[in-house]
Amino acid sequence: MNQNPSTSYWENIYTTKDTQKVGWYQPRPALTLSLIEELSIPKDSQIIDIGGGDSYLVDNLLADDYRNVKVLDISSKAINKAKLRLGEKSKLAEWIVSDVREFKPNRQYNLWHDRAAFHFLTAEADISYYVETAKNGIVENGLMIIGTFSDKGPSTCSGLPVRQYTLDELQQTFSPYFETVKKFNTDHITPSGQSQNYSFCIFRRK
Repeated sequence: MNQNPSTSYWENIYTTKDTQKVGWYQPRPALTLSLIEELSIPKDSQIIDIGGGDSYLVDNLLADDYRNVKVLDISSKAINKAKLRLGEKSKLAEWIVSDVREFKPNRQYNLWHDRAAFHFLTAEADISYYVETAKNGIVENGLMIIGTFSDKGPSTCSGLPVRQYTLDELQQTFSPYFETVKKFNTDHITPSGQSQNYSFCIFRRK
């Protein structure tokens, strides 16, 4: 993959920042795990975590006996941090270093998860590419959990602009290929104690 400015930017973030102090840090992604339980996702499901990098979701999925977990991130340093943390268990997951704006899935997934990656896409062409990629990368009737900053959330993150979404805007963005199973707003408390409002949607691939 070409070393575009986004790649070098995120490599620097994961080189210089303490992962446990970044705004999106969650020692246990309780909301996502509860949604996966609520959706009764089978243990043999093909799951991909978009922008998962150094997230602890993969740790928890492996601990819950999910064995077909893929983690995609633009930053190889973020992925290496996660591998180091997991040790031998890291071999149970598949790791994909890619900018999602260039990602071409080589398989289809039963569950596509994205918490706080999609909102970094601000150009219409990138958003359209993501929607098409998700359509191509999810099985028919497969599920997608996506969380972005809401219209009441921050307008920037890690020094970069983000695109904010109301629930209706997020729903509309994916409506050509997905039907909405559930949508809601929720607050995330950062390690520094700030509250960030998210729009979450669960979609089913048409």
